[in-house]
Formats: sequence, structure tokens, C-alpha cells
Amino acid sequence: MSHAGDLRYHLDMLDDATEIEKLNERLAIDGAARFEQGEGKLTKLVLTAPAGEAHVYRYGAHVTHYQPRGQRPVLFVSERASFTRGRPIRGGVPIIFPWFGMRASDPQSPLHGLARLAEWDVDSVTSRGETVTAVLSLKSTDEMTATWPHEFRLQHIVTIGPELDLTLNVTNETGEPCTFEQAMHTYFAVADVRRISVSGLSGTAYLDKNRNMEKFLDSDDPLVLTEPADRVYLGTRGKCIINDPAGGRRIIVDKEGSDATVVWNPWENPAKPIADLAADEWLKFICVETCNVKDYAVTLVGEATHTMRTIIRSEML
Repeated sequence: MSHAGDLRYHLDMLDDATEIEKLNERLAIDGAARFEQGEGKLTKLVLTAPAGEAHVYRYGAHVTHYQPRGQRPVLFVSERASFTRGRPIRGGVPIIFPWFGMRASDPQSPLHGLARLAEWDVDSVTSRGETVTAVLSLKSTDEMTATWPHEFRLQHIVTIGPELDLTLNVTNETGEPCTFEQAMHTYFAVADVRRISVSGLSGTAYLDKNRNMEKFLDSDDPLVLTEPADRVYLGTRGKCIINDPAGGRRIIVDKEGSDATVVWNPWENPAKPIADLAADEWLKFICVETCNVKDYAVTLVGEATHTMRTIIRSEML
């Protein structure tokens, strides 16, 4: 590293340390919430409740860790995940907004939108009874509206306790209607994806990205993966249950304000190798995503707010 680069590095370290110190002075709660330097020098909020612990990064308002007391972590994060501004974090709960996947009108736009690549504000942290709650927010900037021409405000409410409760509020701050897609692109940790099943989607129509977005009807049995999966289940409002007998538990994914569910796993040797995923890590997760995408994109009139929520609970078998 050059002298100038070395100086910039140390100045960045001081800036980060000062920011963390100020956040702790304003928002830390003894035994319940503290800010610290996370991976890649990004600011991380550690939430601790009697029933579990969670980590939330300001970058993307990204929940990277949730572990109920006495259990293994519920969320998967790749060992190759990049904690670098300008790149998404592989794993945890990425916040997808305002488009899902590749933007049809501009394939050069960031995959999965703007929210997961932005630095969010931490508005409040509270501890009440058995739960701890953090509220993070993101307001559109001139740079964002140059890419997506709508003013908006997002609020991500993260509550931990016996469950992980995530609420995403989207407010249209203009006088004109706007249409957007959104998702909580959750990576759930499993012992072996080939041995799990997913209940709650039986008999439901889905679009299959691996088959040119053709529409199919799922069987009446729980979903068992035997190949790559990239499915958008349509008109789904109920809970899903990830049955993981090899891991000795099941994960219940309930939701509100969501009319679609995405199930994704790239399987072995995907057509396009994933650089931030180790060769065998496809075995260790399943994405079951609470979302509003495709025909279920949300249209908001001016100054209205839409709320989408997912509630995640892990039960040992």
C-alpha cells in the first residue's frame, strides 16, 4: 500500500470508530444493543434478547445473523460473502427494492434494486420485555431518483425475541403513483438441501425461471428439491415450513402483506458460477422469500405506505 493509501486507510478507520462511538452514545442499551465494527469495516448492530441474538448491518439494513438461544443460527451467510460497499452481501436477509432480479427496462441497473447497496440510518433501538427492536430507514437521494424516478422512504423494523420479526414499510413520497417490486431474500441455513422439504406451497401455480418463466402447477406434496430451483409462487399468502430432519428442526416462515413467494437454490455446478459462494455451499441453504414480484408488484398512490412483514421461528424436532 502506498503512503497515501495507508493514510487514507487509517483515516477511514478513525471515521468508522467515531461513527460507532456516536451511535453507541445515542442508541446502545446495556446487555441488549451495541454497535461494533463488522466484516469489511462496515458498521454492525448486535441485538441481544433473552431468547436470541441478531446482527444487523447499516449497509443494506441487512440482517446477517439470527440465533435462538440454545440453537444453531437460522440464517446462512457464505464464507465468501463480500462485505464491500457497492456489492451485495451473500446470505442473511437482503432487502430487495424497487425491482426484483434484472431490471427489464435497463439491464445495466444493479441486480435486485437499490436498497441492498445503500447505507441506511438507524432511527431507534428499544428493549421491551422479551424483545429488542431496531428501526432503520432509507430515504431516496438524487442519485437514486436519477436511476428510479420516484421519491420514497423505506423503514425496516427488526425485532428479535422467540422469533425474528421483520417489517418493511415503503412510503411513496411523491404525488404520483409508483409501482415497485420488493422481497426479503432470506437464506435459511439447513443441514443438507437435498434432504429438506418445504410445506405450504402445494398445488400452487409458479413461474419457473429455469424454464423460460413458463407457468406450472406444483404437486400436492411438500416441495423436495432434486435440481436447481428458481421459482416464483403466485398468490401465496400463507406460511411456509422448512422441514430439516437432518438438522433436527423445522423453520416456520409466516408473512403479511405479501402475495408471492420465491424459492431459490442454484444446486451443484450452476450455469453461471457464483463467485461469492463456495463450491459446496449450495448444500447448506434454501431461499424462501417473502415478496411482491411480477404480477404482484405493488402500486402505491402518492404519500401512501405499504407494509410487508415476515415472522421467522425455529423449532427443534
